This record gives sequence, C-alpha cells and structure tokens, in this order.
Amino acid sequence: MSHQTTLYPEIEPFDSGHLPVDERHQIYWEQCGNPDGVPVLFIHGGPGGGISPHGRRFFDPKVYRIILVDQRGAGKSIPLGELESNTTQHLIEDFELLRQKFDIEKWILFGGSWGSTLSLLYAQAHPECCLGLVLRGIFLCRPDELRSFYQNGRYFKPAEWAALTARLSEEEKSDVINAYHKRLLDPDESIRKAAAYDWSVYEGTCATLLPNADVVAEFAGGDFSYAIARIETHYFANNCFLEENQILRYIDQIRHLPCEIVHGAYDIVCPPTSAYELAQAWPEATYHVISDAGHSSSEPGIQAALVQAMEKMKTIVK
Repeated sequence: MSHQTTLYPEIEPFDSGHLPVDERHQIYWEQCGNPDGVPVLFIHGGPGGGISPHGRRFFDPKVYRIILVDQRGAGKSIPLGELESNTTQHLIEDFELLRQKFDIEKWILFGGSWGSTLSLLYAQAHPECCLGLVLRGIFLCRPDELRSFYQNGRYFKPAEWAALTARLSEEEKSDVINAYHKRLLDPDESIRKAAAYDWSVYEGTCATLLPNADVVAEFAGGDFSYAIARIETHYFANNCFLEENQILRYIDQIRHLPCEIVHGAYDIVCPPTSAYELAQAWPEATYHVISDAGHSSSEPGIQAALVQAMEKMKTIVK
C-alpha cells in the first residue's frame, strides 16, 4: 500500500455543540464536510483521549458528513475527567443518542485504538445502524493486551517503562494499572497531577515507531493527560466493563458489514496479535499490516491506509 496518499486539507466544523446524555454528562460534538453526505462517526481513542482537528482530515469533505464526538469526561465534554456514570455501555448508548439526534439512519464507524473497541461494540449492539467499519490499532480489551503494554513494556521500551514506574514502590510495579488507578484518585492534587503526567507521557512516547515530539507533547498536555490517565485507569482497572473476550465471541453478528482493519507491525501499545486474531475471526474484512509503523494515526503509512480505506468505502456504501 503506497504512502503517497495524503490527508485532506484542514477543515472547520459547520456545526458543533453539547448533547446532555444524563444529569451529569454533556458530550461535545462537531460536524464537518458535506451536510448531505454519507455519515461517518469518528470515534477517538483512550479511553479519554478526545478529538482534535487532525481527526477531520481522513475523509473527503465533498462526500462525507463527518461527525466527531468527545466521549464522556474527555476533550470538551463536561465535566472533564468525570468517572461517575462512565462505562463502556454508557459510551455506546451516547453514540446512539447522537445518531438519533441527527436523524441518521446508518453511518460508517471510524475508530482507532480504544475507538476500534467502541466501533466493534457499537456495531454488535446496533448492526442495523451501520454501513461499515474502518478500524486502526485494534484493541480487544483483554487482560493480555493490557499486561503486554503496562507490565511487559519494560522488555520493549525499558527506559520509558522505568520512567513510568519511577515513583512506584516495588510492590506497586507488579500491578502498574491498579497502582496508577489509586494514585489518580488520591486526594492530594500533586500526586494526581504527577501520576497523570507520567502515565500519559509513557503512552505518547510508545505510540510511534520513530520518536515524535509532537505526539509526546500532546499527551503531556495538562487537561489531556489528566483526562486520559484518569479515565484509562478507571476503565482498565474494571476490565473495560466487558465480558471476557466479548468482542470476538460475538463477532459473527457483524461479519456481514464491510470492514477495513489497519494495524502497525511495530505497535507496542496495542499488540499486533489483536488485529491478527480479529482478521482471523472476520475473514471477510480486509486486513492491512503497515510494515513501517507503530500505533499512532499520525504515522505516514497508517494515515495513507486510513485515507485509502475511506476512499474504498465510497464505492462500497453507494
């Protein structure tokens, strides 16, 4: 697959706002591109990552009605970093509320990392509302995947893992996720802030095959690091509120839908075995392994594959 495909030019939303989804949470949304185009929902990573202008640029704005949403507690959603009433099931139903708000019959799901998880789960819950899926950096929310990054990361990124665990006791290092979960709930603000920074910078430094200061800087940002660290540890400490191996167990429910799977061969954050097993369970899907990429959607090979996947969707969903 050629890396020559570039992102579409920067684009501004034609509409945006907040949707109250319960008594506590309001989720931020925005729409770009063609108001009468093929609807596509951009589902961000994390949990707690939030959207950015970069996410608008994978889609032909003349063809697609591009809808981006900050999940509960993330980005511009209110309140930031809120954990109460924040589970996987809540997020899936928030997407459904958004679909109903916009009176959309069916849409394409475009999700990376945790966004791939939610895309698969939403499709399994509401297959009749889906035109197809474009997935990047597959995360199936299994304990082995979390252990691979947060415990065994020391074998692949020893300096980065040492920085992640520098403030932890030897006992805490045996269960990094729960150690950070406790620290991010600590009443001492200085402990919470330090934990958020260390957790987020570890993910940012591991997200790309080659060092990328811009990606690390994004993860190190105050509000971003607070939301993603707090919400990720909340989800990961609770097994993402899912049954064991839930996605693959119910994959037959969505195998009739067109799907493009894109995964970096050197992805440390979400191990390539997850994408491989999804492709094996879903042989009708198209599986792209990007030979010179890690995890991030900012990497040229992954960007090209995602843009080309959305070009392909133009012909599939007509």
